[in-house]
Amino acid sequence: MTIASPLPAYLRQRYLGWKATKFAENKAWYKRLAEEGQNPRVMVISCCDSRVHVTAILGSDAGEFFIHRNVANLVPPFSPDSDHHGTSAAVEYAVTNLHVSHIIVLGHSNCGGVNGCHDMCSGIAPDLEKKSSFVGRWMDILRPGYERIDHSQSKEEQLRALEHEGVIVSMENLMSFPFVHDAVAAEMLSIHGLWNDIGEGSLHSYNGENFELIS
Repeated sequence: MTIASPLPAYLRQRYLGWKATKFAENKAWYKRLAEEGQNPRVMVISCCDSRVHVTAILGSDAGEFFIHRNVANLVPPFSPDSDHHGTSAAVEYAVTNLHVSHIIVLGHSNCGGVNGCHDMCSGIAPDLEKKSSFVGRWMDILRPGYERIDHSQSKEEQLRALEHEGVIVSMENLMSFPFVHDAVAAEMLSIHGLWNDIGEGSLHSYNGENFELIS
């Protein structure tokens, strides 16, 4: 069985359009990136959700951001073992090799991963409780956040709070990495928490107590 398939025609046309316009207009910049390598100042840890347009929201161009995406923009605690740690590897590379100055954890509204975590922790998503569920075991990272939200609120309010907790838990877990902790202590690295309301186009920044609207 052949697993490789031709690129769909609409994606091929999009690529050719990009090559003929944006690449052609910035050819010198791309050549410089290719020859000199990347030197991003910022790492962004974002959700896989296709609605979260990281580079558009923060106005970045090629070479500016080192972006890592996963389900629900989560960072696991530091755990040096022989398992596969994609997010941890990305953080390590960004801090110890690229020497980024900022790490941004970017959460968002209507997050499917967060909703799944809420259902799982509420006992109404048994499939996610199974040991074989990659999503469920990944969302275990957010269980401490679920324990901190107010369960007397409406589900909508709980989900919003849990989306915020996803950002906070990830920021806390980042500090469990020794090389992150040391860089922050040396004032060579700062960590930022953001939450994007997709429908409103708004961006909120975590100040240590709550999320403030950026305006």
